Amino acid sequence: MKIVHSDQHQGHDPQQFIVRGRLKRSNEQPERATRLLTAAQGAGHTVLAPDDHGPGPRAAIHTPQYLHFLETAWERWQQLENASDEVMPNVYPFPGQPFTYPEHLVGQAGYHMGDNACSIGRHTWQAATAAAHSATHAAELVLAGERAVYALCRPPGHHAYTDRANGFCYLNNSAIAAQHLRQRHARVAVLDIDVHHGNGTQGIFWRRKDVLTLSLHADPHVCTPYFTGHAHEHGEGEGLGYNINLPLPRGTGDEGYLQTLHQALTHVRAYAPGALVLALGLDAHEHDPYRMLAVSTPGFARITAEIARLGLPTVLVQEGGYLGDDLGPNLVSALRGFESVA
Repeated sequence: MKIVHSDQHQGHDPQQFIVRGRLKRSNEQPERATRLLTAAQGAGHTVLAPDDHGPGPRAAIHTPQYLHFLETAWERWQQLENASDEVMPNVYPFPGQPFTYPEHLVGQAGYHMGDNACSIGRHTWQAATAAAHSATHAAELVLAGERAVYALCRPPGHHAYTDRANGFCYLNNSAIAAQHLRQRHARVAVLDIDVHHGNGTQGIFWRRKDVLTLSLHADPHVCTPYFTGHAHEHGEGEGLGYNINLPLPRGTGDEGYLQTLHQALTHVRAYAPGALVLALGLDAHEHDPYRMLAVSTPGFARITAEIARLGLPTVLVQEGGYLGDDLGPNLVSALRGFESVA
């Protein structure tokens, strides 16, 4: 399988991550991509650098106001008195309450950054745009006739909304790929198998019926993002019925996961899309640092083989999956499983 990847991600190494009140280095580190790339190359996959596809693909998903903020925030932050090395919000708008878009950068940070897991450093914009180019390039290759292409994106994207960063994510690579595939396909499905709910992707397509969004993830009653990912969330307006969440109990292993996956695939087949985006999180693994689900390394091959049986042109987009000895083998297993289905 062809792999699209940019080394521009390396400059993005966020040092500020607040979890349960403690400041620590982010779990989303450059070594993640290094391990994934090394494993994929070792398994014989061909690695390509993405072309620069310009601002169009990201602008088709994200608002101009948000894109301007992401591009300029770090340099403007450095002009503030006593500012930290990375942009980190300390004030947020209240949900459901009237507000005015702030002129001050500190207020803009609170508006455009949804949590304390998406600090912005000197090279975050370059890394995020390169990841978006990788997803776009993979979609281009699929449109040109490739059966499946894997975009090794870093930073990941599925928590990013149209105008908000969230959960290590800045530009929504999976949504960008799906929108790009819409150039040729009337209907596209996004299937998210990351351990965390793809809340940004859900939000982006919430009122649309041309993109079906499905997410299998750890139960948000006990797992971030908490506020979204519940089974009753089905979309609104034209999008009503085109958003499907399948939350899983903590500790779900291979067999339970596959049973729920079959439900998701039934929905995909009924929707009859022309192409698929697989948001490939590897953090459902039993030894991932988050320890929410318990999929085995061979289990990833079984999961992706079932998805490949849909017979759809597919863009696989890297989402989560964090540092550990199993990270590379999990990717190799997932790619092998997909390719095992003729």
